[in-house]
Amino acid sequence: MNMVDKMMIVDAEDAVVGRLAADVAKLLLNGQEVSVVNCEKAVMSGEPSGIIAKYARRRLQKDKANPEHSPHISRRPDYFVKRIIRGMLPFKQPRGMIAFKKLMVYMGVPATMSLTKPEKLGFKKKDALHARYITVADLCKRLGYNG
Repeated sequence: MNMVDKMMIVDAEDAVVGRLAADVAKLLLNGQEVSVVNCEKAVMSGEPSGIIAKYARRRLQKDKANPEHSPHISRRPDYFVKRIIRGMLPFKQPRGMIAFKKLMVYMGVPATMSLTKPEKLGFKKKDALHARYITVADLCKRLGYNG
């Protein structure tokens, strides 16, 4: 079932985060271990003020009956991207949980991975977008992350 035994390192710099997440989810479901680096440099296409308002509103959603069952959207860029990738997986099924455990997301490039050259998957880059965009780092800062 495993495609390759070694871990694939994907560079998220200048990548559209939704397209990146879909490609990474496919790799994970095929049994590949994936590490995503430079996740804070990924971009979300669209009007920045609208994207910020959307995620600020989502962070305020609470289940009044049981607040612990409310969705959790992190302000930290690596957790934020990891949650987007999780949304592309059938997480509530066993194969989705197994795939999700094979995912690692990092801000920047860890020292242990600095010697290996990360792969750039064939997704659209921010330069090819003919629309406005916001980086994940900027979005998280606007939501209150100060790391």
